[in-house]
Amino acid sequence: MRMYSLDFSVVLLEPLYDGNVGSVARVMKNFGFRELVLVNPCSLGRDARLMALHAWDILEKARIVDSFASAVEESNLVIGTTSRAGKTEGEHIRMPAYPPYIVREKLRGRRGKVSLVFGREDSGLRREELIACDMILSIPTGEEYPSLNLSHAVAVVLYELSDIEPGRINLARHFDLELLYKHFGDLLEDINYKEHKRKKTLLMIRRILGRAVLTGREVQTLRGVLRALQVYRYKCSDNPK
Repeated sequence: MRMYSLDFSVVLLEPLYDGNVGSVARVMKNFGFRELVLVNPCSLGRDARLMALHAWDILEKARIVDSFASAVEESNLVIGTTSRAGKTEGEHIRMPAYPPYIVREKLRGRRGKVSLVFGREDSGLRREELIACDMILSIPTGEEYPSLNLSHAVAVVLYELSDIEPGRINLARHFDLELLYKHFGDLLEDINYKEHKRKKTLLMIRRILGRAVLTGREVQTLRGVLRALQVYRYKCSDNPK
């Protein structure tokens, strides 16, 4: 019987404390996750080893990169995490934040590579980093103190996703999604869409399509429609009535 996979990488963006990184490696091993990506991390020393315990091998094999883009370049879907879910809409990030169980349901039956991105311990993910994600995840917590310790947040998310059932539906590549968003931008420019609205409209399009968890074929179909619209517009402009 052919097996289908849904592979996850845990991405820590500029972690400040090596003990937290070690604790993350430990909870990853607890729930059966292996791939750790570190973006501009702190030095990993004694505290990291002590907190990782028997998960030191995950730290040793961690991929270390110098940018957010490099960390997620091979992904099909990029899921950013935040404890400030209520603020995202007001900041024009234009994306509802889903609790882990909703993310689980959206990914059920899919296959591909998913990056779970966790931000800095003191400030989380920045606005531009959240914008670059396809989906936002937020753990429901008490309003008085919503921020979780980094490893605790990772543990909650990985617990929910640890036994998810993959399937035959291929997730679109993140690279192809970015081409689709650029194509929408080109079309808005072609039709002289109001420039002061263009940026927010593109962001809204990104959010709508990100929530849809598109397949590669769906992305190519949408790009085909956009190309047809552009060709039609050019023909109309060359042959005015």
